[in-house]
Amino acid sequence: MVRVKICGVTNGADLRAVADAGADAVGVISAIPVDSPREVDLAQAADLASMAPPFLTTVLVTMPETPEDAVDAVRTVTPDVVQLHGEFSPEEIGYIRAETETKVIPVVDYDEPERARKLDEAADALVVDSTDEDGGGGTGETGDWEAAAELRRDLVSPVVLAGGLTPENVVDAAATVEPFAVDVASGVERSPGAKDHAAVSRFVRNAGRALGEAEEVYE
Repeated sequence: MVRVKICGVTNGADLRAVADAGADAVGVISAIPVDSPREVDLAQAADLASMAPPFLTTVLVTMPETPEDAVDAVRTVTPDVVQLHGEFSPEEIGYIRAETETKVIPVVDYDEPERARKLDEAADALVVDSTDEDGGGGTGETGDWEAAAELRRDLVSPVVLAGGLTPENVVDAAATVEPFAVDVASGVERSPGAKDHAAVSRFVRNAGRALGEAEEVYE
């Protein structure tokens, strides 16, 4: 089973559409140092997280300057999971988890397999994404799926595949990488920061087909 996270939700209507589509997780982006149409302030992030129905995992996506800033953001929003952008060490990830009692998922670029291996034992999972020069995700650029598949086989941590995914390519991506989950933001938008509800449903539905596709490919 390939799980689905819809990221960059900015309003209640989009969050309800994510839940209605049957996604497993919803991401809210806050406290990042780069411009993004998907960012909301921490108070809005907390409101959105509180709106999530039971069994929809809430994920705070943030890029703090320090581990202490990460802890403060998590305490404000109270998500189920924090997705952490930035150059944090295994020890800092452990500190954030211990202080917040929240699962921590760092983000690594497709081009950073050694960093992924370094963070493997410290992380609850790893997001493999196409990041920009500032370390932020949501670039909409597709990564090297074959390299991600090799990395996934090397790691103990579950791998969440991101970067340029759409309803049209998610089956192939998941069949190639066989990740724990797939993660989409810009690939299901009608405009920056606003979700296309039909595209969200198609993405979730097509991701659900991925396991069957993978079984056919690897038989």
